[in-house]
Amino acid sequence: MRLALGYVPLVDAAALIVAVEGGFAAAEGLAVDLVREPSWATLRDKLALGHLDGAHMLAPLALASTLGISGPETRLAVPLALNLNGNAITVSRALWAAMGPDGADVDTVARAFARVARERAGQGRPLTLGTVHPFSSHTYQLRLFAARGGLDRDGTTRTVVIPPPRIAEALRAGHIDGFCAGSPWNSLAVEDGYGRIAAFGCELAPDCPEKVLALPADAAPASGALVRAVRRAGHWCAQAENHDELADLLAAPGHLALAPALIRRVLAGTIVVDPDGTRRDAPDFVVFGPRVEEPRVARVDWLLEQMAAAGQLVPTPALTERARALYRPDLYAAALAD
Repeated sequence: MRLALGYVPLVDAAALIVAVEGGFAAAEGLAVDLVREPSWATLRDKLALGHLDGAHMLAPLALASTLGISGPETRLAVPLALNLNGNAITVSRALWAAMGPDGADVDTVARAFARVARERAGQGRPLTLGTVHPFSSHTYQLRLFAARGGLDRDGTTRTVVIPPPRIAEALRAGHIDGFCAGSPWNSLAVEDGYGRIAAFGCELAPDCPEKVLALPADAAPASGALVRAVRRAGHWCAQAENHDELADLLAAPGHLALAPALIRRVLAGTIVVDPDGTRRDAPDFVVFGPRVEEPRVARVDWLLEQMAAAGQLVPTPALTERARALYRPDLYAAALAD
């Protein structure tokens, strides 16, 4: 029997990709096909309909699918987290010039953004910002960024949903003024000269729950071998001495199809933020490995808080109990014990 595991082309799909292509899954006796999906909505629906046996998935989207507030209500289980952080907010060079922040710290930049957003809203041409899915940490980080500048985004900006591989292209075409997305698409916008990274996700929400291994709940109790394989791959991804090899693997045409150097900088947390080559160091820009992997219920609670703040749900004790049941530390512990 072969497993089909879905992913969206992002740096934070690394643990799943390495588990298969690095031989960790085969070492556990698993035959796995990686299925590259063009968008989170497509991945969500294929997982719900049984066309995938598991997936690299946005943690908030796994919750929303479980609660039946995004796509078909789907019984899922998360026995393993894949990464923390990895996102950034990028704006067009024209918007950055209009902002003209007099400092590089996130609060100064956010205040400059808020000022321009109010001006544009008052002129009847609100800023349009891209996110990769409504139920994503990217959506919540856009809200957190606005709040750092004292801006209530409701009524002052527009939000549109664009799949990660297309979001930088939308900025280049002028369809949006900025976006929040996972790596490497922010860095691509900078590398190609039309974007400026304004803020890192890890400074807006440190240790932000990002992607998880999501499985159909019925199959999850037998997931020990897969959990072990992806966990070991995540540990491999976390080791700096493997980053050159990892960047080459992720950069391949079948995955991200980008220059390996772009991905190496993301893995190292040395991010080029503007086309002039200005660099900022963020060791926790994207995090894999031991600090990430256990599916902790506290992360569910944080996500529920963000979803409530975004008006996506009204928390109740019953809803919180259902949401917490998605994360399965028992399956994680059983996989390690085996």
